[in-house]
Amino acid sequence: MLAKALRDGHKILAFGNGGSAADAQHFTAELVNHYRHDRPALPAIALTTDTSILTSVANDSAFGEVFRRQVEALGMRGDVVIAISTSGNSPNVLRAVEACTQRGIKVIGLAGREGGELASMADICLVVPHLETSRIQEVHAMLVHFFCQTIEEELFPPTVGH
Repeated sequence: MLAKALRDGHKILAFGNGGSAADAQHFTAELVNHYRHDRPALPAIALTTDTSILTSVANDSAFGEVFRRQVEALGMRGDVVIAISTSGNSPNVLRAVEACTQRGIKVIGLAGREGGELASMADICLVVPHLETSRIQEVHAMLVHFFCQTIEEELFPPTVGH
């Protein structure tokens, strides 16, 4: 789903809170720069990095709207979102996923525990069945690397002899 969106000229958006925000940023940095091999930059945006947007939305509306507003501004049909919530119940993540559904944006959820509401809202949700946040985040980091590797292999296959 990720490689197809990028191949078709769309972008990846990613978001989460705390350590999940860091995972979203790490993932998009690997896509814009590169993961294993030098290759063209890929369009990816972490919705966790613009402090002016985050603080103005949180101040003027509510913290629960910080990702939804950005999805409404930046997300388009054909894009794919990585929504990360270790509990699967982060209100601001769920509100953004609702906006994705309304806009025809595919959602890959990364959750923990039993998946929370995210598990039923995302198009695909990978759930780490553990109660400890640190263990969930460690597996999410591994999944992010797996996504990067798979995207690079799909879009930029190794040349013969390498």
